[in-house]
Amino acid sequence: MVNFPDNKKIILFDGVCTLCNRAVQTIIKNDTQDTFRFAPLQSDVGLQIVNERGIDTENIDSIILIEPGVAYYNKSTAAIEIAKHLKGYRWLRFFKPLPEGFRDSIYEFIANNRYKWFGKKESCMIPTDEERALFLK
Repeated sequence: MVNFPDNKKIILFDGVCTLCNRAVQTIIKNDTQDTFRFAPLQSDVGLQIVNERGIDTENIDSIILIEPGVAYYNKSTAAIEIAKHLKGYRWLRFFKPLPEGFRDSIYEFIANNRYKWFGKKESCMIPTDEERALFLK
């Protein structure tokens, strides 16, 4: 079982997706309260987390936000919940009242085209020395 750091929210992301990696870099840069920790979905710890929670990554190949002991969120809801904690992105919370199906359809359109539009890496990102502490092992 994965031991989560105290008082941290966990972001699971597609580690080979260029767009997803850019999003992680943006989150790191704007997470002024040190709220998040990260793991690629393809990593051993990422796979362990989704397996422990019974998350079907065949149907959810998107960003997943886990609030240990509370809930997990995916797709547009995960993005909005993450943005609420980021300097310069808190305004995205105003999209939360929109119907989730509508929000997710836009999210899925982008997600389904992310490799075509932004590219795909051969392997998961390698965090810098400074970022390494933010990634689960």
